Amino acid sequence: MPAHEESSNPLVRERAHLAASRAALRAMREDVQALDIRDVTANWVNAAVLQSQIDDRIKALADLSHTPLFFGRLDYLHVVGAEKAEGSEGERFYIGRRHVHDAHGDPMVIDWRAPVSQPFYQASRNNPLDVDHRRRFGYTGGELTAYEDEYLTDPSETEQTSKLLQAEIERPRVGPMRDIVATIQPEQDEIVRSDLGGTVCVQGGPGTGKTAVGLHRVAYLLYAHRERLARTGTLVVGPNRSFLHYIEQVLPALGELEVQQATVEDLVAARVEVRGTDESAAAVIKGDARMAEVLRRAIRSHVTPPVEPVVVVRGSRRWRVPAYEVEEMTAELLARDMRYGAAHEALPQRIAHAVLVRMEEAGEAPDDRVQNAVARNPAVKAAVKAVWPAVDPAKLVLRLLTDAEFLAAHAEGILSDDEQKQILMVKPARSVKAARWTAADAVLIDEAADLVARTHSLGHVVIDEAQDLSPMQYRAVGRRCSTGSATVLGDLAQGTTPWSTGSWEQALFHLGKADAVVEELTAGFRVPREVIAYASRLLPAISPGLTPVESVREAPGSLAVREAAAEELDAAVVAACEESLRHEGSIGLIAADARLPALAAALAAAGHAYLSPGEETTAASRLTLVPASLAKGLEYDYVVLDEPAAVVDGEPDERTGLRRLYVALTRAVSGLTVLHAADLPEQLA
Repeated sequence: MPAHEESSNPLVRERAHLAASRAALRAMREDVQALDIRDVTANWVNAAVLQSQIDDRIKALADLSHTPLFFGRLDYLHVVGAEKAEGSEGERFYIGRRHVHDAHGDPMVIDWRAPVSQPFYQASRNNPLDVDHRRRFGYTGGELTAYEDEYLTDPSETEQTSKLLQAEIERPRVGPMRDIVATIQPEQDEIVRSDLGGTVCVQGGPGTGKTAVGLHRVAYLLYAHRERLARTGTLVVGPNRSFLHYIEQVLPALGELEVQQATVEDLVAARVEVRGTDESAAAVIKGDARMAEVLRRAIRSHVTPPVEPVVVVRGSRRWRVPAYEVEEMTAELLARDMRYGAAHEALPQRIAHAVLVRMEEAGEAPDDRVQNAVARNPAVKAAVKAVWPAVDPAKLVLRLLTDAEFLAAHAEGILSDDEQKQILMVKPARSVKAARWTAADAVLIDEAADLVARTHSLGHVVIDEAQDLSPMQYRAVGRRCSTGSATVLGDLAQGTTPWSTGSWEQALFHLGKADAVVEELTAGFRVPREVIAYASRLLPAISPGLTPVESVREAPGSLAVREAAAEELDAAVVAACEESLRHEGSIGLIAADARLPALAAALAAAGHAYLSPGEETTAASRLTLVPASLAKGLEYDYVVLDEPAAVVDGEPDERTGLRRLYVALTRAVSGLTVLHAADLPEQLA
C-alpha cells in the first residue's frame, strides 16, 4: 500500500487493523493449542519436554487486554531491503510488543526488536532512515483512542514534542513496573541493541530508565540470539525480593518467560542457611576482594608433600612410584593453578599413568581401562587423600572464621591483625549447621566453592542497583557470566551500603569485565524537574563529579517542603497522604525504618489501610508504607517523605545517610511532599 494512502477516517481504519490483529493473534494461539504431539514423540520424556515448550508458546501468545498489541506505525518511502527506485512504493509496518501474522503468514504486527522496527526509535528529521511517516497511537484501557503523526521528510513541518509520548511516560502507575517499549528514547535504544558479546555498564540517575533499559536489553538479546541464550540461560540480579517482585511482569509482557530472577543472596545461599548479621566493619572486610586471596591460600594449604612412595599391587606384581615423583606431579598441578577439585581428580590419573609407564617398560600392554582401574586402586586413593585431600568449602570458611591461628597463617600480609579480629566469630560454632552464617559469609563460601569446582556460567546476566555490591559480591555474580556477558545498571550516587563501589572501573574489574563499555544516561524522563533539582543539591556531598540528571519533565507545583511541630508530625504526614490520594496513581509513604511503627499506627488510627513494598497496588489500595532501606528502585506517582533527618541518622555514617535520603527524594513520578519537624540536612538548604 502506498505510504500516504489513508481512509477518510484514520482512527476507524486503525481500530479495524487492531481488531484484525487481535483476531490473528487468537488464531495463532489456537493453532498451537490444537497441536497433537502423540505421533511425533518417541517416549514420555520427549513428550513432556515438547508439551512444556508448547505451553510456553501458548503463554507467550496471550493477548493481554490492558496491553496494546501495537503502539506505532512506520511508513517507509521504499520497500525495505530493495533497491530504492524512483517512484517505487514503500511499505507500512505496525510496531508492537510481539510478532503477529495472518493466515497467509503476512505480518500484521512487527516485533519491536526486529531490525525493521529500529527506525521507530532512531529516525529523525535529520536522519529519517528512509521513513516518510511515523505514527504513534494512544490507548485508554486497551482501546485505541488517539494517534499522532510525524512526517519526517516534509520540510514544511516543524519538529514538536510528541504529546502522546509524553502522556505515556507520565501515565500514572498502579501495580508493578511496566515495559517502556513504546517510549524508548534513541540513546536508550542504542544500549538496548548492544551486541551480546560485550558487557555494558549503564550509569543512570533517578528517572533515566536504566532498569527498563536493562530489562529490554535482555528481551532484545533473547530475540536476536534466542538459540544460544536458550542453551546458556539468562539471569536478572536485583537488590531485594521487593524489587524483583516490582519488575517481574516486564519481561512476560514482552513475551519472555524463561529469564531467571534472583538476589545475590539467592545465588550464594545454596550451601548454608543465613541466620546472622555482621557488624558494618566486619561486613566491609569480608566483602573486600583481598579475602579471595586469603581463601585461595587456605585451600592450597591442604596440599601436603608426600613422604612415602605409592605401591600398587596388581596380581603378583608390585608397582612403585617414589615420593619425589608424586611430589613433582603435585608441584606441576599447583603451578598450573587448576581448580582444587579438578587437580584432586587429576592426581590419581597422573599416578596411574606413571604406573602404566612402568608396566609398559616391563613388557605389558595396558590400555585406558587398566589406567582407570589403577587410579581407583586403594593405595592410589590413600595417597591422594594424604597429599591432596578433598576440601569442603563451608568447613574451610568456618575454620578461617573461628581458628585465629589458621586465619593468621593465611591472611599474613593481606589483612592486619585488627582486621583479622574483626571477622572472627564472637561465638565460634562447632559445626557448619550450628554456625550463624551471615550474608557476607555465604559469599565467602561461594568463592571457596568456585576455587574447588568451577561455577556454571550463564549466557547473559543483568545486575541492577549494582553500585551496592561489595567486591566479593561482584566476583560471585561475575562467576555466573564468566563465559558470557553482562549488563550492569546503577547510580554511584545511590550507593547506600558501607561497601558500595567508588567507581565503575573498580566494579567492572571485580566482576571480571574490565573491558566493558560504560554508558551514562543523564536525561530524566520520569522524575519532575523540580524534584530532581532539589535532590541533586546532595550530589556534591555524596558523589562529587557526577553529572546531575536533567529532567525533561516540567511539573510546576510537584515539590512541597513543609515543617510541622514534633508532636503534630504524624498527623501532618497522614494529612499529606490523604491529599496525595486525591490524585490518580500510586502513593508511597517513605520513612526511616525506625519511624515505621509510629506511622503505621497513625495510618491505622485514621482508617487508612496500607501495603508493604512489593505488594501490588490496585485501584482500591494505592498507599504503600515504605521503609527507606527498601525504597531503592521503586517508583510511586506521589511520594510523602517523612523526616529527612531521621533517614540520614538511620545509617552508620553521614555520607551513606545522605545517599539514602537522595534515593528517597527521587522515588516520585508526579509529586513529592517532604514533611519535617527536625532541621533539614544543611546540604538541602
